[in-house]
Amino acid sequence: MSDIENLARRAADGDPRALGRLITVVENGGEGVRAVAATLAPLTGQSQVIGLTGSPGVGKSTTTTALVSTFRSAGKRVAVLAVDPSSPFTGGAILGDRVRMQEHALDEGVYIRSMSSRGHLGGLAAATPQAVRVLEACGFDVILIETVGVGQAEVEIAGLADTTLVLLAPGMGDGIQAVKAGILEVADIFVINKADRDGADATFRDIRSMMALVTREPHEWRQPIVKTIAHREEGIDEVVGAIEKHHQWLDEHGELRRRREARAKAEISAIVLGALARKYRVDETLAGRVAGGELDPYAAADEILDR
Repeated sequence: MSDIENLARRAADGDPRALGRLITVVENGGEGVRAVAATLAPLTGQSQVIGLTGSPGVGKSTTTTALVSTFRSAGKRVAVLAVDPSSPFTGGAILGDRVRMQEHALDEGVYIRSMSSRGHLGGLAAATPQAVRVLEACGFDVILIETVGVGQAEVEIAGLADTTLVLLAPGMGDGIQAVKAGILEVADIFVINKADRDGADATFRDIRSMMALVTREPHEWRQPIVKTIAHREEGIDEVVGAIEKHHQWLDEHGELRRRREARAKAEISAIVLGALARKYRVDETLAGRVAGGELDPYAAADEILDR
């Protein structure tokens, strides 16, 4: 039995150290990722993947913690992938979400992993899809993915999660800002957190007004808007109810299979593009010719591909 197969067996049996090492393998890349993917492929696809996104300060970590408590009370095993931004200067990341979720640290039914974005755009880390596969294979019922929280660029979560929660808070911008950020397209469920603050009702009305501008067919999903006060766990049961209702809708309309096929397609495309980028590297001589006006970039690209 190979080291990867041994790790996979131990992780599937509930060994958190083996699980952590498997995710480290996929984060570091290389040939180890292939071995992990090949070993775990038959075990994937059974988990409910839920994404949480929104601007910094809206309460993503607090909401995630409250959701973990609710899912655990229902007897479900829960994994959390919390993606933290990397510093553009040092390349480091604080990975502070594990500090915020200390109340679940000793619960054997909860696994929390912080991941550095390592400069990857879109609100996730490049290794997040493979990390999700590892967690699926290890039998977690629910996988919660908390994005970086960069504002207007983190739409990648919609392609990875079965259900995407977009968190808003009073005073974080009006409905026009929501449209600019593209969150109307990303959200399956809107969560207005910190609903005890002034402006919560106005935020609710703004989002509802923006949604009224979108034409939908009778069978299409209409995003609910749920108010919460996450630090008191108020409204969290309603959020979980909306998640379950959306999951049921996905299943009934064949959308769950379509989304997961689209996720697999995006994953394959990313691997192919990465392989092509490594194979067809741009040398400095060719770049110098383009910079000097001797050659246009399309002709240069053709030269590389013709090799």
